[in-house]
Amino acid sequence: MSIATINPATGETVRTFEPISDSELERALALAASAFATHRRTSFADRSRKMRLAAGILERDRRSLAEMMTLEMGKPVKAAEAEITKCAAVCRYYADHAIDHLADEHVETEVRESYVRYEPLGPVLAVMPWNFPFWQVFRFAAPAIMAGNVGLLKHASNVPQCALAIEAVFREAGFDEGVFQTLLLDSARIEKVLRDPRVRAATLTGSEGAGASVGSIAGEEIKKVVLELGGSDPFIVMPSANLADAIATAVKARTVNSGQSCIAAKRFIIHADVYDQFLKGFVSAMEALVVGDPMNEATEVGPLASPDLVEDLEKQVKASIDAGARLLTGGKRIGSAGNFYAPTVLADIPRESPAWSEELFGPVASVFKVSGIDEAIEVANATSFGLGSSAWTNDEDERSRFIAEIEAGQVFINAMVASDPRVPFGGVKRSGFGRELGRWGIQEFVNVKTIWVR
Repeated sequence: MSIATINPATGETVRTFEPISDSELERALALAASAFATHRRTSFADRSRKMRLAAGILERDRRSLAEMMTLEMGKPVKAAEAEITKCAAVCRYYADHAIDHLADEHVETEVRESYVRYEPLGPVLAVMPWNFPFWQVFRFAAPAIMAGNVGLLKHASNVPQCALAIEAVFREAGFDEGVFQTLLLDSARIEKVLRDPRVRAATLTGSEGAGASVGSIAGEEIKKVVLELGGSDPFIVMPSANLADAIATAVKARTVNSGQSCIAAKRFIIHADVYDQFLKGFVSAMEALVVGDPMNEATEVGPLASPDLVEDLEKQVKASIDAGARLLTGGKRIGSAGNFYAPTVLADIPRESPAWSEELFGPVASVFKVSGIDEAIEVANATSFGLGSSAWTNDEDERSRFIAEIEAGQVFINAMVASDPRVPFGGVKRSGFGRELGRWGIQEFVNVKTIWVR
């Protein structure tokens, strides 16, 4: 795949980029190693000051950065602006809290002094996706840099301008050259970078296949890795729920980023007592969504990021319908240009269909009817993924069971799944391992060193 900006709303190739040469890559790795030797010895106060400057730059340039994001991967521009605002927030969070999250922890023992110290590891390779091209990077970079590490970004090939803009933000904020570098590389050269002894760890957000590849290489090299992979999140609605709120949130949760989100609600598991009412309101609201030019402030659903994504979604929906699923709305492309796909709702989904077992990465909702909480939990867990989950109930016993029994890294009650700088983010099963955000995220890429003084 070439490294290029291709407008997903029109199919127009806007700009292409040459991958860096082997000699340029070598210079970048050498620079990362030397930058780490200096950066790790800077004070938290110095890093915090620069990280707050980075937040200010993001806010100052929010509109232009949002439009760049929209041009490259099609996110509706209002959502793109919100993403930039969230990146500024995560910068400020770690500027404020890194020193506490990484403070020495004293442990009472029989010796004079014993404690745990957190020290940075070194250059960390970040392999990042296109769907949240700024947020996915900043939620890694802010804690990693505040911990004293340096970052090497291999971004998705369809968002090169976003990748370069992120490096520019950190440089303008005053971080030394080499503290954060963007590497314009094709995917085939990731292995070379990851195997380099100067690279000490890696983090990847992406597909199962990419995660398995990076995880395998990191394992062979005995390097720490964090993987945040796919999801097929359940959204459960029980009879005690506020149905109007549940429906409104369900539509938002399925179509965030035009449905291209690992933590988007994808499987809607509805109790039989409210199934018909939910389905009527949900389908109506999905049909009312404004689909179109992502640069238009009124647009709610933009194009998918690439033609391949539309083709894959078409195949999954068709195969599900052929297997017996019922199409309630959508199920087709929109327009003759661009990568637009209509908001879609499928019901009566058989187990042998893609809509039952696969992640549908686009504005397609799979709806299931269940008879009670036992079946709801069974269907929720009937997936190889375990990233997020949302359950809607005002019954205390049901809430307790959902919290205890849903197999996921996150359980949201009467709320939409979303990442937040203050709490950990990550999954179980084939959704990956390790955590981002909060104190748990900043402690992923450190040496947890025991100090024992007799």
